[in-house]
Amino acid sequence: MSEIRRLRTQSVLKQLIPEALSNLNDIMLKGLCVTDVECKRGRYDAFVYLDKMMFDEKEQKEVLAKLQKVNGYLQSYCKEAEGWFRSPKFHFEFDDRLEKQNEMDILFEKISKDLNKNG
Repeated sequence: MSEIRRLRTQSVLKQLIPEALSNLNDIMLKGLCVTDVECKRGRYDAFVYLDKMMFDEKEQKEVLAKLQKVNGYLQSYCKEAEGWFRSPKFHFEFDDRLEKQNEMDILFEKISKDLNKNG
């Protein structure tokens, strides 16, 4: 039962966080795309993964700093929207899982070619 609640919370947050960001006056934050949300520690912590889009490293740091400043607002927004007693604490990260997956695919392709050559 708790697994279902955790998954539901993740799904709701994946919708609510971009909605809350769109209400801000910061153009950089308004356009952020949430790729995934992962709740941990009994839904007390939520790791929010963001699409890197076309942000360079400096801009990514700037975005993360701005998100840290509006973290309280985002928590309040989500708490009020869902009628929760408390909202998870948000931890924002830029999502590099797709890049890692692409690197893994390239490695597997190379291994496959090497095996076919030798076999």
